[in-house]
Amino acid sequence: MSVLRIHPCNSKVFEFRGQPLVLLCATEHYGAVINRPFDFAKYLADAHAHKQTLTRLFTLFRELQGDRNPYSTCKPETPDYIAPFKRVGPERALDGGLKYDLSQWNPEFFDRLHRFLSQASEYGIVVEVVLLSNTYADNIWSLNPLHPRNNLQGLEPVDFPDYTSLRHEALWRWQAAHIQRIVTECNRYDNIFFEVCNEPGGCFPGKPQAPTTTEVDKWQQEIIALIRRTEENMPNQHLIAGQEAFTWGPEFNQTSDKTFRELPMDIVNMHPLPNTAYGGIRYDMGNFMAKELKLRALRNFALATRQEPKPLNYDEDNAASQYKDSEGWTIHRKRAWTALLCGAHYDMIDFSILPYLESGTPASQAHIRSWMGYLSTFIHSVDLVRARPLVGWVRGLPEQVVESVLAVPGEDYCIYLADARELDAGVGTALRVGVSLDLPAGSFELAGFSPVTGLCSPALPVDGGNNVKIRVPAFTHDTLVRIRKTGGTS
Repeated sequence: MSVLRIHPCNSKVFEFRGQPLVLLCATEHYGAVINRPFDFAKYLADAHAHKQTLTRLFTLFRELQGDRNPYSTCKPETPDYIAPFKRVGPERALDGGLKYDLSQWNPEFFDRLHRFLSQASEYGIVVEVVLLSNTYADNIWSLNPLHPRNNLQGLEPVDFPDYTSLRHEALWRWQAAHIQRIVTECNRYDNIFFEVCNEPGGCFPGKPQAPTTTEVDKWQQEIIALIRRTEENMPNQHLIAGQEAFTWGPEFNQTSDKTFRELPMDIVNMHPLPNTAYGGIRYDMGNFMAKELKLRALRNFALATRQEPKPLNYDEDNAASQYKDSEGWTIHRKRAWTALLCGAHYDMIDFSILPYLESGTPASQAHIRSWMGYLSTFIHSVDLVRARPLVGWVRGLPEQVVESVLAVPGEDYCIYLADARELDAGVGTALRVGVSLDLPAGSFELAGFSPVTGLCSPALPVDGGNNVKIRVPAFTHDTLVRIRKTGGTS
């Protein structure tokens, strides 16, 4: 069995079961195993029906319910939370349930884990197995089985920012035990990769003694080394994803050069947010759950990092995910198309999916879930091994339109055009544009593709040459034009 790997002929895409693969996920549903009422069989069947190639799975972290987006699969009530460790009591943990014995593994958790990974494997869905996560605040840290007051092991008091550091030997020992057990249990599967830590951050505001980003990255490197040692003599060695620690304060700052060039991750996971930097340039890719499109920055970051050999995954894009409406879903559709046409991978959370709503709502089925299926079908119709983004190839576009071009030069050109205006700037009105571009000599055919319906227009003949003029049919929000050499491969 050959596990998911970076493609040997194009390091920006993956190879899975002998085929090139782009990771695309409209519904990562990260709490699928830890949330007892969640019917993940139904969820995975729907993800497969919509040709999703990725899902993201947390193995320990439990989120706190709050005013913003109060529900998700990762926010179970206490009786419904399934941890890797067994609750034995008789004392009570801070969440009201029995305390954990960290030396006893929970059979229910591992049964669900294996059933989830097995069913995902049957559907050909890749699972990003997230080992640990930032704990963010005291009230969220209080939900964690490793919190000293939640278990019988007698750990010393730990301030929540220290969780992502090596400052506490006993805490690290139990983190390592969790990591080794998860990695060992998952080794048999070809359809997984590991993420070190969800949203690692240093220099927490208001806590001058909090770990620095250097400390957090040292902790992450220890985790990577532990994964490698654990799998060294096992049948499979899996890819590892992650990102360097960002700076919480006094200003949020998310750099990426170290992840691409120094840290031993195989895949660069970046949450597309403001103040994300590469090569000394900052990219404002939109505030968290703010309904901001920021399409040009999202495109430019992917193109700027294209020279780096590691694949870029826009991991957990939450630009508008709390808004379960056509506006929010359209923002994510446009960001997903832009990411993939620029050679990146894309993951968002569809919060219409919940326990008892494992395939979403009729509205999300008709919108984001169908749209992502069309995108997955389209992107995998391209020769992904030979395709490359083209920059500056399309000329004559108005300022409000952002283009992303993925092409096999001379054979197949996929031109995605999107209205890049924000919601308050007139977006949603029909656009009529004409462009010019240069094609090699020869005969081509041109067809339109709708990201909303998944339908293609009839193909029209186009002659190659310099300064070829194309009048794009009127579109609202986005459209795609595909030009293929007649009789050529694609």
